[in-house]
Amino acid sequence: MALIKLQASCGKQCIMDPSQKISRRQIMRNTAIAGGALAATSMLSQSVEAAEPIMLKKNSVILFQGDSITDAGRKKDQLAPNNPKAFGDGYPFLLAAQLQTRFPGKQLKCYNRGISGNKVPDLDARWQKDCIDLKPTVLSILIGVNDIWHKLNGNYDGSVKDYEEGLAALLKRTSDALPETKIVICEPFALRCGAVKDTWYPEFDERRAACKRVADAAGTIWVPFQSMFDKATKKHEPSYWAGDGVHPSMAGHGLMARKWMQTVFPWSGKNNNKNG
Repeated sequence: MALIKLQASCGKQCIMDPSQKISRRQIMRNTAIAGGALAATSMLSQSVEAAEPIMLKKNSVILFQGDSITDAGRKKDQLAPNNPKAFGDGYPFLLAAQLQTRFPGKQLKCYNRGISGNKVPDLDARWQKDCIDLKPTVLSILIGVNDIWHKLNGNYDGSVKDYEEGLAALLKRTSDALPETKIVICEPFALRCGAVKDTWYPEFDERRAACKRVADAAGTIWVPFQSMFDKATKKHEPSYWAGDGVHPSMAGHGLMARKWMQTVFPWSGKNNNKNG
């Protein structure tokens, strides 16, 4: 009796004997296995946004670092953790509130040390006091928009290479001092409205690519804010998410907080009891 060859979705041929009875359950199982193999193969060819789940311990420290987008009008004389006045009105406040709510048993210590106008060299100048001394369990960094904005305004002359090398050095300095710290790199972003003109491109895209290279080389978690906003602007105009193209609106900060949480703690909603 002739054998029948079936082409599975993964490209592998499966040989079947018509004289053998195959149940519907077996067919579904084989189909699922083939589909899973295809999905696994596809995933291997793509970069992974998040690493292994971060298991928070009691008194874990969460630190947000960056420029004015992270600063969000915080009170800089308020240095204690978990103080609402020390977080401003942006995505760090939203995330600190969510983290405190989701993990009440961990007694997390959340800090915001973003400073308006900062570029990579500014972070480096204050890194010991505002990062290393705080010994963060999770360190989230969003930096890069001022590195081009100030250059276009004639107030800075740093190149893409300067940005890439400076950020790489900052991450190495951090990893050397705090080898157990989980580092999250947030993608710099800009929306084409307000202050963001054609003169920003292609250099801003080159800087984003440089940031991704540094993040990948350091093995950090990557939060893709630009692609998130690109998708959002297909539904609503760019100014809805960031009036000047740089500083997010309430809705923009909300999107950022949601994307950050989905990327850094993608399992926290379902497994709250395990890590809470």
